[in-house]
Amino acid sequence: MNQSTFRIFCIGRNYSEHAKELGSEIPESPVIFLKPPHCIVKEGTPIKIPKHGKNLHHEVELVVKIGKAGNPLSPEDALSYVDSLAIGLDLTLRDLQIELKDKGLPWEISKSFEQSSPIGTFVKFDKTIQLNNITFDCSVDGEIRQKGNTKDMIFPIKRIIFELGKIWNLEPGDLIYTGTPSGVGSLKSGNLITISGDLFGTFSWQIIS
Repeated sequence: MNQSTFRIFCIGRNYSEHAKELGSEIPESPVIFLKPPHCIVKEGTPIKIPKHGKNLHHEVELVVKIGKAGNPLSPEDALSYVDSLAIGLDLTLRDLQIELKDKGLPWEISKSFEQSSPIGTFVKFDKTIQLNNITFDCSVDGEIRQKGNTKDMIFPIKRIIFELGKIWNLEPGDLIYTGTPSGVGSLKSGNLITISGDLFGTFSWQIIS
C-alpha cells in the first residue's frame, strides 16, 4: 500500500468518563469514523486554527499502526496486526460537532479538517509492551489537562482492530486513533500543546491563528 493512501480510523467515546463529560451514551460497540491521511501533522509544524468553527478542542489518544494486510480471525489474532504505537491528537471543532450531532449529520467537517491529527514518533510494538496499561497525557502551556491509561478503554485495542477488520481489509500503514480520556478542552492562538508518555517521549505543537 502506498504511504499516501493509508487510512486513519478513529474511535469515538472509548473512555466512559469522556462520554459522560460530553453528555453522550456509553456505546455498545465501537464508534468509528475516518480521516484522510493529509490530516497528519508531525511535531514542529505550527497548527492553524480552522476558520469554519469557533471552539477547537484537544483530544489526546494512543495511536496504533497496522503492520500487515488482512482481516483478523479473532481479537487475539488482531494483536498480530500491530506494528507500532504512538500518541497523537484528534483535534475537534466541538461547537460544530455538537451542531452536526444534533441534526443527525456526519461529523467529518468537525473532525477531518486540515491538521486535525498531530502525531508523535512511533515505537515498535513487541510482547513486552502491555497494551492494556499504557499511560499518556496532554498539557497546554504546561498545565496538565488530560491523563489517560489504556486500561480504562471501553473497547480494548484487540477488540477495536478485530471490529475494523470485519468491515475493511486492513493494510500496512493504516492508523487507528483509539479514543480519548476525559479532560478535553479548548485551544486558542498562542497555546503550546504537549503530549507525552513514558513509552513515547514528549511532543509539542504551537497553535496559531
